[in-house]
Amino acid sequence: MFAPAAASRTASNVFASVYRQVGVDTGVASASPHQLVLMLFDGFRDALAQAHGAMQSGQVDVKGRAIGRAVRIVDEGLKAALNLEAGGKLASDLQALYAYVTLRLTQANLRNDPAALEECGRLMEPLRTAWVGIGAAASTAAQ
Repeated sequence: MFAPAAASRTASNVFASVYRQVGVDTGVASASPHQLVLMLFDGFRDALAQAHGAMQSGQVDVKGRAIGRAVRIVDEGLKAALNLEAGGKLASDLQALYAYVTLRLTQANLRNDPAALEECGRLMEPLRTAWVGIGAAASTAAQ
């Protein structure tokens, strides 16, 4: 689904670079590839929350920047990290989901639609939860 394990150092560098591009540097240098993906999911949640608040308070510029950040996290971070050859149907399904989320975020921005933001959050949260579970399972297996 993601870059092969043999390329983990390269994948780590790619994730770190992408994450810096979307505006967060804290902890990136020392994070594992798994932690970097989790940081992307968390950044996505934060961007949605900021966009929602800005939408409610009429701060159009803040809303646009926050939604733009969420789109970049999905497109340049999560979607770009998919390995469609190794990941098979799961990677393909995630690619389609990420494309849909990007579309809905754009619509939310254009239509000032908080329901579209909430839909994107609901669609992405199970992935974040599963990613957290994968990390916990990997830590337990390593011990």
